[in-house]
Amino acid sequence: MKDQERLHDPSTDDIEAARGLVEAIVANIEHVVVGNHEPVEHVVTTLLAGGHVLLDDVPGVGKTMLARSVAASIDGDFRRIQFTPDLLPADVTGVNVYNEATAEFEFRPGPVFGNVMLADEINRAPPKTQSALLEAMEESQVTVDGETRALPDPFLIIATQNTVEADRTYDLPVAERDRFAKQLSLGYLGADDETDLLGRVVDGHPIDELSPVVGLETLRRARETSVGISVEEPVRTYITRLARYTREHAELGVSPRGSITLLRAAQPRAILDGRDYVIPDDVQREAPAVLSHRIVGDGRDGERVVADALDSVPVP
Repeated sequence: MKDQERLHDPSTDDIEAARGLVEAIVANIEHVVVGNHEPVEHVVTTLLAGGHVLLDDVPGVGKTMLARSVAASIDGDFRRIQFTPDLLPADVTGVNVYNEATAEFEFRPGPVFGNVMLADEINRAPPKTQSALLEAMEESQVTVDGETRALPDPFLIIATQNTVEADRTYDLPVAERDRFAKQLSLGYLGADDETDLLGRVVDGHPIDELSPVVGLETLRRARETSVGISVEEPVRTYITRLARYTREHAELGVSPRGSITLLRAAQPRAILDGRDYVIPDDVQREAPAVLSHRIVGDGRDGERVVADALDSVPVP
C-alpha cells in the first residue's frame, strides 16, 4: 500500500501545474463574472475536487453566466435545463424512444450528459424530479430502463435556487442537498463593480468572446493531482471532530459524506498555496461552504453551527 501511495504522490511540478490551472480558469471566468472572486474560486476548486455546487441567491446576479463561463473556460460541453413544476425525471436523464425505421429503441440523452450542467431554479421542480439527479451526482452515471450509462468526465452540476418566491418552490430533499459539495451565494455587486460590469456589456456580452484556457485532459490530470494531496491523521481527526460537533448541536448534523467532501475540498485549497499536504487552515476556509447547508436546525442556522464548531473544536 505504501508503494502505491508513493506512486500517486504529486510532484512539485504537478502541484504548480494544477495551481496554474485553477488561477487561469478563475481569471478567465472573471472576464465575465465581476466582483465575486471568492465564489468563483470556490466553484473552480469544487470542479477540481469532483463535486457539485448549489447557488442560493436572488435572480439576476450572474449565476447562469458563471456556469456558462466555467464550461467555456475548460472547453466543456455546456447543458442547461430550466426546472419547472411539470418537469419529469426523464426530461433530465434522457429517455428511450422507439425508432420505427430500425424497429429498435434508441436512447436520447438528457441535459445531464454534459461536462457542466446548469440546473436552473432546481427548487421549482417537485422532489421526484429533483431526485433524478441523485445517482448522477453520487456516481457520475444514470440508469434508464435498467441500463446504466456513464456521464462525461469531468461532470459538474451547478444548480441555482430561487430564494424569493418561496411559496412557489419545493424544498430540496435532504439526500440531494447532502450531495452538493458546496452552497454558495454571489449577492449584489458593489457600486464600482456594477459600473465595471456595465462598461463590459456596452458593445456586447463578454461571454460571447470567452475562449478555453485549458482542455478536459489537462483538467483530469489536475484532478488526479488534487486527490494525491496528503491529509495526515491529525487533520483527518480534526475534520471528524468538526462533523461530530454539528451532530451534537443540531437536529441533523454533517454526514460522513460531508466529512469526505470537506477533506476533498481542502486538497485543492492546499494546491492554491503550493503545498502537497493539507493543514487545518485549509479545512477552516472550506468548512462554511461545505458543511453549513447539510445541517438541519435546532433553532440556529447551519452557518452559526459551523462557526461555533470552528471556534470550539481544538485545532491540531
